Amino acid sequence: MQPLTQLMSQVESNVVPILEGEARRVDLEGLWPAASVKTLKESGLLGLTIPAEFGGSGAGMREFAAITERLARACASTAMIYLMHVCGTQAIAMSGSLKREGALKKIAAAEALATLAFSERGSRSHFWAPVSRAQRNASVVVLNCEKSFVTSAGYADYYVTSAGAVDGKTPADSTLYLVESGTNGLQVSGAWNGIGLRGNSSAPMILRDCHVGQDFRLSLEGQGFKMMMEVVLPWFQIGSAAVSLGIGEAAFASAVQHTSSARLEHLGESLASAIPGIRARLARMRLALDAARGFLDQTLARIESGSETALVGVLGAKAVASEAALEVTDEAMRACGGAAFARQLTVERHFRDARAASVMAPTTDVLYDFIGKAVAGLPLF
Repeated sequence: MQPLTQLMSQVESNVVPILEGEARRVDLEGLWPAASVKTLKESGLLGLTIPAEFGGSGAGMREFAAITERLARACASTAMIYLMHVCGTQAIAMSGSLKREGALKKIAAAEALATLAFSERGSRSHFWAPVSRAQRNASVVVLNCEKSFVTSAGYADYYVTSAGAVDGKTPADSTLYLVESGTNGLQVSGAWNGIGLRGNSSAPMILRDCHVGQDFRLSLEGQGFKMMMEVVLPWFQIGSAAVSLGIGEAAFASAVQHTSSARLEHLGESLASAIPGIRARLARMRLALDAARGFLDQTLARIESGSETALVGVLGAKAVASEAALEVTDEAMRACGGAAFARQLTVERHFRDARAASVMAPTTDVLYDFIGKAVAGLPLF
């Protein structure tokens, strides 16, 4: 694997300019960022975390977090698409499916995009508890699911999909399957029109009488919950934290640039120079981002060392970073005033994009509950 500094240099020179050039139009028109996703494929980033034996780079969470944050600074919609792709890829990589090798090689060769299809309207942000239930039909499994908020809906090639286990007794008895685009019965069932992350096509999807062979099963029967918690959730939490940090850093940079260059001509000073309150806002923004970054770095170190304390960090990383992004983008809007409100700056887009993480499953409220249970020595579920 290339050193992180080299990877980041390539992302900065080859990927970021495309994402930045497309971000405003993607947001204004609610467009799928086709050019940006194409750039991700051409850069080899789709195979970043895939083991080298399957053609990937074999990178870990730290490299993933750094690159995802940089993508989010340029275009949060594209970064979220990338985050969900990596989460789906990790589920495939850690599975025992007979389709595993072929799927990973296809992704590493930039021929396929993956995503997750977990959440269902019936269980909402409790994504780990699908209300749908798989059924057996001879040698195949039949899926009938109504999935909500599927990032890259209609654009992904692989959907890592959950369903209640065939003989499951509780909501946690689930199984994960790999559903390929073009499978009969798989379809997008609505449009995506969010206030933020407007380009990531997080639309609802229906799986109606979808026949899936046993070789497409990613988890052991009834063990989908285990794979969600032990494989997907850590990558999702770290990636979500990185996205929030990227959004916050973009808002901060825009606020600094504007308040340092816009002038009060009658005083002959910039906004930042003339108004102490603006300087205080910039200070709070910087401290909030640095604190969230420190928490993420500490969590990554705990994961890498196999520390028993890593769980609270994993649960907290998304919550801490998303709250920081909310604070920073609010401060940026206030510091930049009318210029931000009138959408003359990128700050307003960052303000809207930052709102997604706190309501995206697991929501910040749910994470606080989990963390409270963990530190009190109570079972999470």
